[in-house]
Amino acid sequence: MPLSTSVVMISKNEERAVGDVIAGIRRAVPDAEIVLCDSSTDRTAEIAEAGGARVIRQVPPRGYGPAMEAALRAATRDVIVTMDCDGTYPADAIPGLVGLVEQGFDLVNASRLWQRPEAMPLANFLANATFALTTRLLHGLPVTDVHSGMRAYRRSKLCELAFDPHGPALPVELLIKPAREGWRVAEIGIDYHERVGVTTLDRFRSTVWTFRRIGRLLGTGRRVRANQFERIGRGGTT
Repeated sequence: MPLSTSVVMISKNEERAVGDVIAGIRRAVPDAEIVLCDSSTDRTAEIAEAGGARVIRQVPPRGYGPAMEAALRAATRDVIVTMDCDGTYPADAIPGLVGLVEQGFDLVNASRLWQRPEAMPLANFLANATFALTTRLLHGLPVTDVHSGMRAYRRSKLCELAFDPHGPALPVELLIKPAREGWRVAEIGIDYHERVGVTTLDRFRSTVWTFRRIGRLLGTGRRVRANQFERIGRGGTT
């Protein structure tokens, strides 16, 4: 029996992109529940609601982690797919991610780094490659992209997962910790596109927190075993 899908996103002043992103999700998974945690001062929430999304307002903003936690906890369907709201991720990859959960994986990571994306500066690409190598060495998890904003989670497993939403680099924890707790993980490659709008990423702080999360998760569960992970190849395109 097919699994139902929730697509969750967070946003802050993404009015230029959010309408097209939601339209793309509707084309790819027409029956999906779309949940958006929004901290905008522009028309992002209004546009999202007009597109059929359920909007959770978080004003004043509390940061990426608390916003993502609110969106994840609000989702109600069998599979939760995370995406960014800035046009960087391909919505047509969603059915493939959900299909892998239906095949028995608990988490599917959509990697931007199966090759170097033109939309990613070289410095960012090299930093992400370093994060991935560190993760493999310390945790035994051979993913190529620990910071991907696009993943599919089996909701029944995610509901049981305790994680720390405070501070940057939450996607790192939401990948490594499930793997160390024995989840089955798959990775597919996706295309990655130029974002619409201006990034608000604090690269230095994100880098520090990335290594901090990678290191402190050594105290969780056990090193990832080879039979927990599978690299599938390339997924959705646009």
